[in-house]
Amino acid sequence: MQLCPFVFLEDISGELPPYEETYLSVPMDAPMQEAYRELEEDMRKALKAHRGNRSVLSTMLNTLLLYPDHPYGIGTLYGTEFDPELKRRVRFVIADPRDLSEDPIYSKERRLIEEIRKELAEGRRQVFAVYTQKHDVTARLQRILSNEGLRIAVLRASVDTSKREAWYARQVKDGVQVVICHPKLVETGLDLLDFPTIIFYESGYSLHTLRQASRRSWRIGQRRPVHVKFLCCEGTMQTSCLRLMGKKLLVALTMEGKFAGEGLQNIDEDDDMLSAMARE
Repeated sequence: MQLCPFVFLEDISGELPPYEETYLSVPMDAPMQEAYRELEEDMRKALKAHRGNRSVLSTMLNTLLLYPDHPYGIGTLYGTEFDPELKRRVRFVIADPRDLSEDPIYSKERRLIEEIRKELAEGRRQVFAVYTQKHDVTARLQRILSNEGLRIAVLRASVDTSKREAWYARQVKDGVQVVICHPKLVETGLDLLDFPTIIFYESGYSLHTLRQASRRSWRIGQRRPVHVKFLCCEGTMQTSCLRLMGKKLLVALTMEGKFAGEGLQNIDEDDDMLSAMARE
């Protein structure tokens, strides 16, 4: 090709259906909130006692993001630090998270079921993207949603990249209503036109992955309005993570000359001076 123009989807958005982002913050149930605050306080004490220790910081961030979605089976959390007398790294206890029951359906899960039913009532299939860590949140969600009478499929990393489009086509043909997967598995190369609703039950903290995965169904050929929803537990590290992702997204889009001002970008209404001036 001697000449090749490059365009963003936004440049042809007049020919695409509406795209809408929604931020949904869900209050925790009382037992969950109590256990989470207890864990948070233990983490805070460990941070003060081992100031600057990266193992405490990493464990804190990952556990506080995970706990509202998987409040059981985490076990005692350990950090490591160098002992000058022993001249080697030694382990110490950071926190011992309370194990809650696996049986109840917690508030965030109830809101997820409600959102899924609302979308399916409009005759809309959907992909449901999940950020998972060591503990398999997808298995729990698959069980809960299946018990609600929904037809569920889980896309695993074991499905080869080149076969994922065919995998999705099979699920649609088999009548699957909800697909659960890690957003990284679909961030590039897939057009999910059959799934015009995407729910981020967990977002992770890669802005690139989030931007790519959230646009999988807003592609050339899409005829239905696209809804992207971000779920989080109110007053937790999940809220902080989404707020920071929103700020990063706002700065990134400002640098690109785009000022949508909705969805994640609008979580924190206090713009930095650059963004405020650019909007004006």
